[in-house]
Parts: sequence; structure tokens; C-alpha cells
Amino acid sequence: MATDLTAPRTAARPDVASIQRRTLRLLFTTQIIGGIGVTIGIAVGALLAARIAGTAMAGVAQSAGVVGAALLAVPVTRIMARHGRRPGLVLAYAIGAVGGVLVVLAAATHWVPLLFLGMLLFGGGTAANLQARYTAVDLAEPARRGRQLSLIVWATTIGAVAAPNFAALADRVTSGWGLPALAGPFAFSAAAFVLAAVVLLGLLRPDPLLTARRLAAADAPFAGPPPATDAPAATAAAETPPAVAPVKVRAPRTAGMRTAWSVVRGRPAARLGIAAVAVGHLVMVAVMAMTPVRLGESHADADVLRLVGIVLSLHIAGMYAFSPVVGWLTDRLGRRAVILGGVGLLLAACAVAGTAGHHTPRLSVGLALLGLGWSGTMVAGSTLLSESVPADVRPSVQGFCDLIMGLAGAAAAVVSGFVMQLAGYPVLTLLAAVAAVPLVALALRPVPTGAPDEEG
Repeated sequence: MATDLTAPRTAARPDVASIQRRTLRLLFTTQIIGGIGVTIGIAVGALLAARIAGTAMAGVAQSAGVVGAALLAVPVTRIMARHGRRPGLVLAYAIGAVGGVLVVLAAATHWVPLLFLGMLLFGGGTAANLQARYTAVDLAEPARRGRQLSLIVWATTIGAVAAPNFAALADRVTSGWGLPALAGPFAFSAAAFVLAAVVLLGLLRPDPLLTARRLAAADAPFAGPPPATDAPAATAAAETPPAVAPVKVRAPRTAGMRTAWSVVRGRPAARLGIAAVAVGHLVMVAVMAMTPVRLGESHADADVLRLVGIVLSLHIAGMYAFSPVVGWLTDRLGRRAVILGGVGLLLAACAVAGTAGHHTPRLSVGLALLGLGWSGTMVAGSTLLSESVPADVRPSVQGFCDLIMGLAGAAAAVVSGFVMQLAGYPVLTLLAAVAAVPLVALALRPVPTGAPDEEG
């Protein structure tokens, strides 16, 4: 696949606003499809793993999907750095579809290694959904980046809410095809991922990342090193250079995790963006993962599933339903202010949930605050990161961020179980709150002034 972008300097600039509107509509649609695919599998993943591998391995199988999403971010963003967003997103969804098929085969054969491999690859769907939020800001105006990124995050809510209702239907339909119980939802997940990949392959044109690079090169044809990030495409002033030679933009061949780390290390805003995303995710996963166990300590088995559904629904609503408001505040108040607000909500959530005892309504409030805090750190941190690094290494840095976030979440899920067993839920929430405190110091640290696009 060719990676050179050649455009005459005298060529007319594309209608960036139109391209961005079309990209957002497309991403919004595929986020719903992909969100259904991810959630419909997660809804029954633990149950299926418990039947095949035993209850003790059910959590490990679920963690495999989280780790898979984190690890797959590396090759996916390498492809994006070289060839653009479209092939990277298509590949991620395709890998997720293969994982869904392997899980179905594992259910039919009761082969445990195949189950874990399938769950690992199933994380490709999650990786695609996460990378879509970055695709939304490649051509966004600086004043609207937070809102447009949050719109794509919010689209996940529709899929997450609708998917559990499809799980039972999928299981009933596929049982007539001879598939084992609980395998049907993963077959539907694979179909959803394939549909999202086909839609993106055919319609995500022109590629937003490659277009942003082309515009950056056209706006600064005589610059030596690449700019900190490409100028806002919709507002950049067109130049009239004296030459008519074409501008060639070649994606860096070494844009891997090492390059990403070297870029992040020298940019305080980028470090803060990654820290906000990773720490917010760590605190959220640590507390959320053990909340069902906490509910099981004080309620009968007949009531636990109903209460878990209510509490986690409020938590998911906090995570996604208000993300457009969080995005608006990110643009209105600034990235750092919303990050600090998100950390404040995470600390409040830990305090409320940790002192709730066996009072379920108060625990529900704590989990809703936990979701809101995660939304603040995710939306504002992702926006800050995207606008703080050069366009040519942006996908690699974003993949590095998602890798760190995924590993932090997986580690939190594993450690939280041991803390819960040894010290209890209140101590777990206290440790989660302590883990969020350094992010406050990092967000309050003075940094060079100026536009985020010029920082560093």
C-alpha cells in the first residue's frame, strides 16, 4: 500500500469541514455497531468461560480480552502511522471477528487454549472502538476537539445499552443452527465486527489522518522538522508559495512504541494526557471489578444479579451518557481543568463507595460518580494527548496510550481481587484513591504556555 502523499502546492484545499462531518457520521455509526459487538460478547464471556474452563478461570478469560485490546493497539497503530486510520481500524475489527469465531469453535470443542486465544483476539473490537475516538479529532478544529471526540465516546453508549438485549436473542437463534449454548452471542459479535470493517473500508475516504498530514505539509512547505502537530485544517490560512513542485509526505518508518515514548517524554502535555487516561482507567477498573463481589456479601443469590445490573447500569451511564457534556466542558474550561475535575470525582467516588457499607443506594451513587470521573479523565486526557504531539507520530503515541491504559486496567483487575480478599472493599477503595493523587500533582505542574499545537 502506497504511503507517499503527493499534492501540488497550488492545488485547491479540500473542504475539510465537509470531510470532518462525514467522518464523524461514519464513526458514530460504526461505534454503535462495534459497541454492540464488544458488549454482546462481554455479556456472556464469563459465563461461557466458566462452563468451559471452570469458575476459577472465568475472570482470567475476561482479562484476556482486556490484554488483547491493549497489545493489539501496537500493531494497529503502526499500520495507522504508515497507511492511515482506515486500514488500521479495518484490521482491528477483522481481528476481533476472528477472535469471535475462535470462541465459538472453543465452545463447540471445549478446548480451553482455543478459548483464551479467541478472547485475546476478540480484544481487537475494543481496540478499534478506542482508536475511533482519536480518528474523530484528526481534522477537528481546536475549539471543537473535545466535543467531537466525546461524541464518538458517547456513541458507544447506544451499543452498550442495546447489546445485552441482543445476547438472549442471539443465543436462541443460533441454538437452531446447532451452536452450543452461549456461543451465539460471539457469532453475532463476529458478524458485527465484519460489518463495521466493511463499512469503514468502503466509506472512510479520504482518510482523515492522511488528509491532516497533507494539509500540514502544504501549510508549512519550507519547515525543517515537522511541526508539533498539524495546524487546524478548517482555519489554517492558505499560502501562495513560489514553487509548484509537489509536496511529499512520507510516514515515518520507525514510528513504533520507542519513538512514541521518546516523543511523550519531551512533552509535558502529552505525559499528562497519557497519565490521565491510564490512572482514570486504573481507578475505575479496580473499584468496579469488585463491586459485584461486594454486593454478593450482603444479598442473597436471587437478588445479586438484579442489583449488579442496576448498579453497573448507573456506572455505565456515568461513563458514557454524559460524555458530550464532558467534551463541551473540555473545550470550554480547558483540558487540565476537566482532568482535575475528573480526578475529584474519582476521589469522591472512592469515598462514597468505600463508606457505603452494605447500603446499596449509596454504593450506586459511588459507582455513578466513578463513571463520571472516568469520563472526565478519558475525554480530556485523550484530547490533550492528540493535540500535543506531531501528526506523523500521533497514531503511535495514541497506541502507546491505549497500551498503557489497557495494561493498567488489567493489572488493577488482578490486584483488586487479592486486596478484596485480604483487606476488604473499603481498603480497596482507599488504595484506589491514593493511586489517583499523583495525577493531581502532575495536572497542577506548571508547563510552557502557548497553544497546545505548539507546545514542546
